[in-house]
Amino acid sequence: MSDEPDRTDPDIEPNAGAQPGTESDVPEVVDEVDIVAVGDGPDGVEVIESVTVTDDGPGEPDRLREWVSHASGRFRQTAAEVRQYLAGEAAAKAALESLAQRAQTPPDGADLTAAAFFDVDNTLVQGASIVHFARGLAAHKYFSYSDVAGALWAQIKFRVTGKENAEDVAEGREKALSFIAGRPTAELVALGEEIYDEYIADKIWAGTRALTQRHLDAGQQVWLVTATPVELAQTIADRLGLTGALGTVAESEDGIFTGRLVGDVLHGLGKAHAVRSLAIREGLNLQRCTAYSDSHNDVPMLSLVGTAVAINPDSDLKDIAKVRGWESYDFRVARKAAKYGVPTAIALGALGGGAAAAVRRGRKG
Repeated sequence: MSDEPDRTDPDIEPNAGAQPGTESDVPEVVDEVDIVAVGDGPDGVEVIESVTVTDDGPGEPDRLREWVSHASGRFRQTAAEVRQYLAGEAAAKAALESLAQRAQTPPDGADLTAAAFFDVDNTLVQGASIVHFARGLAAHKYFSYSDVAGALWAQIKFRVTGKENAEDVAEGREKALSFIAGRPTAELVALGEEIYDEYIADKIWAGTRALTQRHLDAGQQVWLVTATPVELAQTIADRLGLTGALGTVAESEDGIFTGRLVGDVLHGLGKAHAVRSLAIREGLNLQRCTAYSDSHNDVPMLSLVGTAVAINPDSDLKDIAKVRGWESYDFRVARKAAKYGVPTAIALGALGGGAAAAVRRGRKG
C-alpha cells in the first residue's frame, strides 16, 4: 500500500473524486482544511479521496459538523472517524508550523528519513499529563480541584484495570479544554512551562527518556504523539530537547481559545493519521520509523511504522505485542530502567523485524 498523495501537489485537485451534484454540501472555501477519506485497506488505512472544507465565520462550526456527518456516509466512515482524521491533519499542521517557527537546522549527519514517535501518558510520563496539567491550572485558580474529579477517577480506573478507556480519554480532555475557553493562548503556553517544572518533570520514565535520547543521538527526529493539548505537549518536547509534538488542537480566534476542538481529541486513528501526514511532509520513510505506546488504542499508529515497541503496556497491548512479535518493556516494575540495558530501538528501526527477532532470541538465551 502506498502513502497517501501529497495534497500540496498542484496537480491534485482538492475535491477530486467528489460525487457530481454534491458540491453545494461543502461550505465555501476560505481557510482550507483537508479531510482524507479512507476505507478498509490491507492495513486499515487506504486513501479513497480528499476534499476541502472550511470554517469561515459565525455559524460555520455547525455547518462544518453537518457536512462531516453527511460526508461520513459518503466516504464509508463514521462521523467520529472523519473527526479523527480532521484532528490528525490539524495536529500535523500545528506541529510543522511550530517547527518552522523554531527554525531548527538538522545536525550534521542527521538521518533525514527516520524518526521516532512516542505516546506520552504512561509511556513517557507516569500517569496522565492532562491530570498533572489540570492540577497546575487549579493551583492557578483556573478552576477548583473538584472540577477535575472525573479525570482523576478515570486515572484511578486505569491504575486498577490497566486499561485506558477511550471514552474517559475523550471526556477528560474535552472537559479540561472547556475550562480554557476565553483564555489567551499565550497565557496557557506560559503556564504550561511552569506546570511542567512543578508537576511533570519528575514524572518522566527514565527508561523511556533514554530511548528518546538514543534516537536523537542517531540524528533522528523525535516526536511526541498525544491526546494532550498541543501547547502542553510542545512544552514537554521543548524541555526534553525533542523535535516537536503532535497533540490535540484547541480552536482559537485572534489568540483566544473558543473552548472547541479542531476535529476531535487526537486519539486512535487520529494519531496514525497525524503521523502519516507529518511523515509525508517531512519526507520520512515510515518503514524506517519507530513508535512507542502503552495502550492498545494506539495500535493504528504502532502498525503504521516499521518498528513498534510497547512500553508499560496495558493487558490488551501486551497480548498484541506477543502475537505480532513487537518489543515490550515495562518500566513500572523496573524503576531503575536507565541503569540496565535499554533496547537499541534505533538499530531495530534501521534493520527491521529480523533484527528485532534476533534481539529477542538473544535475550531469551
